[in-house]
Amino acid sequence: MTPRTRIYLASQSPRRRELLKQIGINFETLLLRSSLSRRVDVDETPRKDESPEAHVQRVCQEKVNAGWMLLQFRNLLPLPVLAADTSVILDGKIIGKPQDREQAAATLRVLSGRQHQVLSAVAVSFEERTEMRLSISKVTMATLNEERIRRYILTSEPLDKAGAYGIQGHAAAFIQHIEGSYSGVMGLPLFETAELLKIFGYPTL
Repeated sequence: MTPRTRIYLASQSPRRRELLKQIGINFETLLLRSSLSRRVDVDETPRKDESPEAHVQRVCQEKVNAGWMLLQFRNLLPLPVLAADTSVILDGKIIGKPQDREQAAATLRVLSGRQHQVLSAVAVSFEERTEMRLSISKVTMATLNEERIRRYILTSEPLDKAGAYGIQGHAAAFIQHIEGSYSGVMGLPLFETAELLKIFGYPTL
């Protein structure tokens, strides 16, 4: 297999871009919602009776499919497409991104002093082949009082993040213990990502 020196990232997440750069991956970003003539939006709404594991893998699959379709639609150089999806799970239910500051505060109160799961699926697609991996991490959050929650909300950091916190930011001080993948909690499990890229001929470390 000819070594590939570049991939496409089907994600607008700055955290995923940072993580790929961290391990030396050369990539270009595919913006899935930038084509008005051909909609490739992915519906991330959980389906009835869909387990969290099935949900995060389905959304990841749809994202990587959309990325590959967009690559062909734009007649871009055919290279592997990588996509990922991350969900925060508590008591078997998906905790999504907060819609406002009040919902962010309510989410943090629920997570406070408890252990939750973070599921991160990553997939790579090239031509007729797609491979996926699922990372499951357990995160224990410290007990947060109202003042601490209020100060965190004022940073605006939790407003665009699943579970209303970003482990790579101020909320790192909230996390007592992680069992699993730190990068997976951020949104892209790097061990699984590197293993997938090797399958598709990308020379990772």
